[in-house]
Amino acid sequence: MEITTEAPQQHRPRGRPREFDADAALDHAIAVFSVRGYHGTAISDLADAMQLTPGSLYKAFKDKRGILLAAFDRYRLVRSTKLKAAIAPFPAGRDKIRAALLFYAEAAHGELGQRGCLVIATAAELAVTDPVAAERVEVAHATNEAVMKDCVVLGQSDGSISANIDAAETARALLCLLQGMRIVGKTGRSRAEMMAVADMAMKLLD
Repeated sequence: MEITTEAPQQHRPRGRPREFDADAALDHAIAVFSVRGYHGTAISDLADAMQLTPGSLYKAFKDKRGILLAAFDRYRLVRSTKLKAAIAPFPAGRDKIRAALLFYAEAAHGELGQRGCLVIATAAELAVTDPVAAERVEVAHATNEAVMKDCVVLGQSDGSISANIDAAETARALLCLLQGMRIVGKTGRSRAEMMAVADMAMKLLD
């Protein structure tokens, strides 16, 4: 994805636009917002990380909120694609859920864990005051909850998950656990601790 914007005082023919890789720039913005939060991030922080001038940022995204919303959409696309790829190889519902738990566990320790989740950061800071941000958070949670429910239902049909549990309630519990792992991961937990959480969570399926 490329966005065209005017270049700052460069020696090129007048009117010639500057192009930049918006996806790569937004990946850097994701890292900044995830660590600093929305209110703790300044345009200068984003300009430095995205390697763009403040003027270029304003032209491409209008304002800081516009950058956040674009970064949020980029984050959701990347994470959803990776989650689907993580669970796709497993035919049984139970194994798909374990793969999802391990996917989240790997993102909840070390440097990546301390960076945190942009969905959680946005929910904590903006979900109450910004209807547009709140809707994006709601859709993100609903999407992940639906993935978990589909896996539970699949597991119940293939016999790998108990037929006695409620699929919708279990999916909601798994969503809360997955998001909780990302929150706890901000505090510097170890990989072994997060993997143990994933193992314990599997008991919800019995």
